[in-house]
Amino acid sequence: MIPEITAYWNTRIHDLEMTDAPVGTRAFFDDLDDYRFDKLHYLPRLVDFAHGFGGKTVLEIGCGIGTDLVRFARGGAQVTGVDLSQTAIDLARKNFKAHGLTPVDLRTANGEALPFPDNTFDVVYAHGVVQYTSDPAQLIREAHRVLKPGGQAIFMVYNRVSWLNALSKVMKVTLEHEDAPGLRLFSIAEYRAMLTPFAEVQIMPERFPVKSRLHKGWKGLVFNTCFVGAFNALPTAWVRPLGWHLMAFCRK
Repeated sequence: MIPEITAYWNTRIHDLEMTDAPVGTRAFFDDLDDYRFDKLHYLPRLVDFAHGFGGKTVLEIGCGIGTDLVRFARGGAQVTGVDLSQTAIDLARKNFKAHGLTPVDLRTANGEALPFPDNTFDVVYAHGVVQYTSDPAQLIREAHRVLKPGGQAIFMVYNRVSWLNALSKVMKVTLEHEDAPGLRLFSIAEYRAMLTPFAEVQIMPERFPVKSRLHKGWKGLVFNTCFVGAFNALPTAWVRPLGWHLMAFCRK
């Protein structure tokens, strides 16, 4: 399945529809960063890109166009990025250059067979990647292998038992990249079982409804004007397990 996954992501750029700027320009990268962290406003609260990783060696598996990796680098981390997609790696290099950052190790590689020795990195990060790989458990094992003893791994997968998965079925609106080969959704229990190589695991459901720039028409109107406010008015204890993103913070 690896060739199919590679071909899929070589022809797609995540959130491309959120910018009119020419692909590969500074404005292009800044628009996609703005959209990503508006939609995922929780992420910098949980992952302190600016101050939490200075001087640490950070590997991002599935780095895409380098949006999060640039933030790690700006915060002083020594970063490495891998992705199956050559298109993504080429754009990630342009992203670093556009932001005036020192060139880093960016290469096409399979997260299920990482080209690094054991115990290499302080941090391994894979946000929104594990669910798209052909063998998620193998990617987790590889992340564990290349981490130094005591190192931290940060993963995110999609929650099958979530508000967004249920809403997509009720409203008959497809999920982003629902057609991606190999896509899997996980329950919290399934996710925890997959993370057993790690000595410590904390799973935090996140990604609750925010107003969408992506969806238009009457469905977008109902979502933005009714659903977002109503959902977020519910008690946190009720909705916490239903977050679309399952963030995992792990220690080797």
